[in-house]
Amino acid sequence: DSKIFIRNLEVRCRIGTLPRERTRKQKVMIDLEFPAPVRRPAKTDDLREALNYQAIADCATKFVSMRKKRLVETLADRLASLLLKKFPLRKLSLTVSKPGALKNARTVGVTPDETVPKAQAQHTWRKEQ
Repeated sequence: DSKIFIRNLEVRCRIGTLPRERTRKQKVMIDLEFPAPVRRPAKTDDLREALNYQAIADCATKFVSMRKKRLVETLADRLASLLLKKFPLRKLSLTVSKPGALKNARTVGVTPDETVPKAQAQHTWRKEQ
């Protein structure tokens, strides 16, 4: 299968552990990648045959913008679970990063070690079970 990717999806949400971080929305960046059949949609040029990446980006944006989480890890976990449940994705590679979280780094983020099979999506991100 071919892959579809969405890079640098910018969303603002309340995230952070420090009180000053929780008073206003901050920017997070989301990268998504997932296998998708492209041969048939490319042949028919019909969106109904394709995986609608606009709908996936819209869902991710709406979900993240409404969240109030302390940890990027929690946000990434919940977003991965939602996308895998809502869309016909067999696998999902996801990165959530928080630009400016450290003074001397461009960004800090969380990404799984490998692509996440749908059956394991709810357990891959959790450190303690």
